Amino acid sequence: MLLFKQIFTWWNGSTWGTRFYTWLKGTRVGEDEFGNVYYEGDGGRRWVQYNGLAEASSIPPGWHGWMHYRVDTPPTEEDYRKRDWELEHRANPTGTGAAYYPKGSMANPQERPEVTGDYEAWRP
Repeated sequence: MLLFKQIFTWWNGSTWGTRFYTWLKGTRVGEDEFGNVYYEGDGGRRWVQYNGLAEASSIPPGWHGWMHYRVDTPPTEEDYRKRDWELEHRANPTGTGAAYYPKGSMANPQERPEVTGDYEAWRP
């Protein structure tokens, strides 16, 4: 089953095509604390091979800046330190038990709070 996933899906890690392209043209730049590996290719193209599910929110802030060309130097080549105001990285919880559902949502049984009078529902 693992071989089937690796051949036909992109969200369960890298496909064979991505692995082959990385082998041919990629230069390994570094790895983050989650096991994601970052590469750079011809013309400055940058990509990541995720450790597990391909979830963009699993890229930490230092690598995010490098991936989106906000900085030219990857965190492995500079003294990157987390700012005091930065929170610990947390992956996107959508679709999990930790997801946020506001009151009144179909997934949250609590009633939506009453409006304060500044909102009037449209009626045709």
